[in-house]
Amino acid sequence: MNYDKLCQEILDSIDLKNRPKLLLHACCAPCSSAVLEKIAKYFDITILFYNPNITDEEEYLKRKHELEKFIEKVGYSISLRECGYDKNEFFKIAKGLEDKKEGDIRCYKCYLLRLEKTAKEASQGGFDYFATTLSISPYKNSKWLNEIGEDLAKQYHINYLYADFKKKNGYKRSIELSNRYHLYRQDYCGCIYSKIERMKKVEEKVVQ
Repeated sequence: MNYDKLCQEILDSIDLKNRPKLLLHACCAPCSSAVLEKIAKYFDITILFYNPNITDEEEYLKRKHELEKFIEKVGYSISLRECGYDKNEFFKIAKGLEDKKEGDIRCYKCYLLRLEKTAKEASQGGFDYFATTLSISPYKNSKWLNEIGEDLAKQYHINYLYADFKKKNGYKRSIELSNRYHLYRQDYCGCIYSKIERMKKVEEKVVQ
């Protein structure tokens, strides 16, 4: 399935004089940068910052504040909604999967956790669409994300914006925008397990 093509078809069908309301799940400012550049003119956007997978509260707040600063810097007319921080929500779905590598089933369950929250909030809040910035990353499984989004759209009776934002140099563009706006970037997804995995890889390189 060409999710980038599906996304463009949806965007092309939108009446810019009557923009639909979109609840966009966002994980951080760098990932949001290129996504917002691509879709901001098509939607009345509210960003949902729901990321209980970020184990360290200091890191969680840093990413949230960086996203707020980026929106203000660029001048987007976008509001940011926070669901509150509870890392135990992530640990519940990760139980028994602690030893899985990044990109395995633990990540699938994390996608589902965050996208279901977004779909619920969008459905209850009168939004027309919901979406996520996660597919901008080459480390995220776009097939899983879009399959989850499609299922949740049916379950909660709301439109899902299919996307594979890394396509057409989307990820490269996010790096360019991060450099332009001096955005804080991370080298791990956010959860303690990905952080440990990343630290081990760094240590292995040092030893070599």
